Amino acid sequence: MFPVRPNRTASFAAQQQNKRHSSMPSMTRLPGQPVSVLFVCLGNICRSTMAEGIFRDLAKQPQFKDKIGDIDSCGTAAYHAGDPPDSRTMETLESHEIFDYDHDARRITRSDFDRFDYIFAMDLSNLSDLERLKRENKDSKAKVMLFGEYSGTKKPEVVSDPYYGGQDGFDKAFEQCSRFAKNFLQEVVMNE
Repeated sequence: MFPVRPNRTASFAAQQQNKRHSSMPSMTRLPGQPVSVLFVCLGNICRSTMAEGIFRDLAKQPQFKDKIGDIDSCGTAAYHAGDPPDSRTMETLESHEIFDYDHDARRITRSDFDRFDYIFAMDLSNLSDLERLKRENKDSKAKVMLFGEYSGTKKPEVVSDPYYGGQDGFDKAFEQCSRFAKNFLQEVVMNE
């Protein structure tokens, strides 16, 4: 059973809204080097795996050759370590013709903060956990942020956990992750 997490206040959400460009550390990656991304949710079987599967599929396009490095996903908790993605995640990916995705759930590690340029949280609870972990790793090169900062609107979005719901939650997560990934690729990767 998942632990009960405290709700994040509106003021916390407001603080996060302008973080993308204001308080991010400088990157150690040189211009022209491939961008590496890590997607993070709670258990690493629904949202983060969906985002990773979508991003991997998009990264195969010729315009991204040599621009994308490591792509991975993980969870802030180890509830499902070693498990494959939720069957509904896989069914949703396959319904959008993403058939070659494979993953075993894992928990985030300290080395992830050195390995990845961008670490994307799916919701505010994940973001809070990641920011705490990053503070413990002061030399980290990673930009830790909500994936929903790339919503394409002026308001960041969270990707709600579809685990306890129906297929509509997985469909919404797919739509959001697809949109965020395309926006990130256009805004960051293509502009380097």
